[in-house]
Amino acid sequence: MKENKEKSLKNGNKHKKFQLYKPRKKKSAEEDAAIQYLQAQYEKILPEEIKTFKDFPLSQKTLKGLKENNFILPTEIQKQAIGYALQGKDILGAAKTGSGKTLAFLIPVLENLFCKKWTRLDGVGVLVISPTRELAYQIYETLRKVGHFHDFSVGLIIGGQNLKFERKRMDQMNILICTPGRLLQHMDENPLFNCNNLQILVLDEADRCLDMGFETTMNAIIENLPPERQTLLFSATQTKSVKDLARLSLSYPTYVAPHEQAETVTPEFLQQSYIVCEIDEKLGILWSFIKNHLKQKVLIFMATCKQVKYTYDLFCKLRPGVSLLALYGTLHQEKREKIYNEFCRKSNVVLFATDLASRGLDFPRVNWVIQMDCPEDVDTYIHRAGRTARGVFGKGEGLLMLLPHEEKIIEQLKHRKIPINKISVDPSKVIAPQRKIEALLSDHIELKQTAQRAFVNYLKSVFLMKNKDIFNVQLIDTDAYARSLGLIVPPRIRFLRKYQKNNVAMGNEGAGTDDVVEKLRETAEANKDSDESSSDEEETNIEPLLESKKTKLQKNKIQIPKLNFHNEEDSDDGDFLQIKKTNVDVHETPQVEDEPKISKKKAKPLTKAAVAKKILKKKIKVNTTVKFTEEGEVIQDDQRTLKSDVAKQLSIENIGGIDIEKAKEMLQEEDKFDKIRFREKVKAKHKEQKRKLKNKKKEEDGEKDEFGSLSESEGPDLSWLPDPDKIYGKNDSDDGSLSDNYERNSMQSEDNQESEESGVDQVYHRPPKRKLIENRGIPQESVAPRKVKKIEDISCKLSVQEAEALAMSLLQKNNKV
Repeated sequence: MKENKEKSLKNGNKHKKFQLYKPRKKKSAEEDAAIQYLQAQYEKILPEEIKTFKDFPLSQKTLKGLKENNFILPTEIQKQAIGYALQGKDILGAAKTGSGKTLAFLIPVLENLFCKKWTRLDGVGVLVISPTRELAYQIYETLRKVGHFHDFSVGLIIGGQNLKFERKRMDQMNILICTPGRLLQHMDENPLFNCNNLQILVLDEADRCLDMGFETTMNAIIENLPPERQTLLFSATQTKSVKDLARLSLSYPTYVAPHEQAETVTPEFLQQSYIVCEIDEKLGILWSFIKNHLKQKVLIFMATCKQVKYTYDLFCKLRPGVSLLALYGTLHQEKREKIYNEFCRKSNVVLFATDLASRGLDFPRVNWVIQMDCPEDVDTYIHRAGRTARGVFGKGEGLLMLLPHEEKIIEQLKHRKIPINKISVDPSKVIAPQRKIEALLSDHIELKQTAQRAFVNYLKSVFLMKNKDIFNVQLIDTDAYARSLGLIVPPRIRFLRKYQKNNVAMGNEGAGTDDVVEKLRETAEANKDSDESSSDEEETNIEPLLESKKTKLQKNKIQIPKLNFHNEEDSDDGDFLQIKKTNVDVHETPQVEDEPKISKKKAKPLTKAAVAKKILKKKIKVNTTVKFTEEGEVIQDDQRTLKSDVAKQLSIENIGGIDIEKAKEMLQEEDKFDKIRFREKVKAKHKEQKRKLKNKKKEEDGEKDEFGSLSESEGPDLSWLPDPDKIYGKNDSDDGSLSDNYERNSMQSEDNQESEESGVDQVYHRPPKRKLIENRGIPQESVAPRKVKKIEDISCKLSVQEAEALAMSLLQKNNKV
């Protein structure tokens, strides 16, 4: 076969040579020499002498990619980090936001794999881990632009994408850019994932990756990685924890921090300021700010996803006159990427975001960064503020909105070399659309529910903050905050109530003002048990009252009387239109105070499962309808009764579970009876329709005429008229049938009427048809019986007076004859 194939190829193409497969390109000797030269130059790198990327010993493919994307002058972190990374050292890189840390680890990654002649068959060589999906996507795009002249395959492994698509291609990837959760999922579930040949591990925003939120996930990932590898850690707020570094098995890491001795930790051209306002003024200030900065790019940070969603939905309905976007964690991944790209592209836009967008994301030309809620710590503030004034000569402004008791964080910011100034808001320019917000919430139930969730989630986020000197839920005026969101009645704060109850039960009452607050809370709880019907109103209104009382006590240090909401005890305000006690009996025996009070316990709400169990115990057949006749007999439903023998047999057997084959057979048998039942039903329906039509026709035919008769065939009552046989004589016809007599009489009346109209006195008598046939000699049997045409009775069309006149004329004529 092979010889015949070669002969046919030679005969068809004498001078052409066919290559059945393309051999793999081998690395040329020149490339090997270039790699050796580059590796020899690594030890001679001096950061002080580096001015452009060409001064680094980099491959031509990398230099070409940098030049195409206008990366010509390296930043300070790039000058210092790239040289040490090319030498194979572990690095801890710390630099200001927007200083180019991404390229500082991507260039060594490309050069390392290039010098080792890495191919797809070698598997995963580099892992780049980032805390957020948006940051991983940004790193992937940057690597794709800079390294597209290399032959390496790059994979983006993040949550929200197609897991099966990623799983099939994991063994073909050389560089993986991923988030911790999805990477660990592939490590546990995907047999194609293998990182035994890993060369470099990169952690972008390393302090976030190694904190408590990702601790267990990162520990599991690190256990699966080979210990002999190069590790690069980069962040604007780098970790120096010995525990974290020991987890990563770092060997004598090099600490690179070019801005550690700088005057400020934040970018130089970033102008930072803060304002102090009450919690109910925040939304109005934000609305006024957006209305006054319609031609600028604004990024607004909030504490929770629910706040971002509510503010975005509310402002979209209020229509400030600028594009609005919202970026938070619960959105679908495709929508998150779309919003990220749209915000990068537009110049006049407002983005509401959580801390999801605070780390690493490079948004171009952001004019303002507003932190509507106080950041958790100084590091969070630095990352949030760093979304503007990026690059060497980038400019931007930052605004921090604080409550009066949160102003303590300013001292911590200044201690970390962050210059921030206090400014005041012009009250004349603040326009709060409070009435519009309340009207929108009353019209849109979904928006109201979102506002309630935002209210509760914000308080929960404040409650869970570690720094209790700055974040204190009890100092927040919850009533005012709820009103600012458009909620007339503040929602219940259940988690706070439970926490306070536990503290009271454990005996952790505070001193001074805390004792008063605890007594108020005990009174409210007692009243709540005594009046269960008003429990919802108490839960919504008492808690804000307690908190506001506490704030007033702390400010003024004034003792207030114990409040009683149901007048069970004496109070100072009880003299005004209130009855202390009715029907006082002097001889009444005093009640013993030591008697135990019977408290009403709240009955547990019955769930659907509990109700179903009760019904099953009582053996009540649920979802059954029984119909009865007028006599009280039960009407059996044919559709519910089994008719086939197979179905009856299965019901008798009562086997546990479902046998699909037997059930199928039973349904097929029952279908036969159902078809018969359906046909009978259709026939009965048609029969009923015919009956209704017939009755309708009868009713139409039987309409009453002027004489009061029920049908056209019936004429007026002529019983008082004389017998025509006595007057005209008997007819000679033998049959004497009623039809002939009726026909003769009707014809006679017609002829008489005609004669009366013509003025001629004559009587015309026509013999019956049978008599005529016999006179002509035609046998009666040979003639086919013909239908006698029904002659219309003229009297039906006459009025009563006309009928009487006709009768009188007939009588007169008879007398003359």
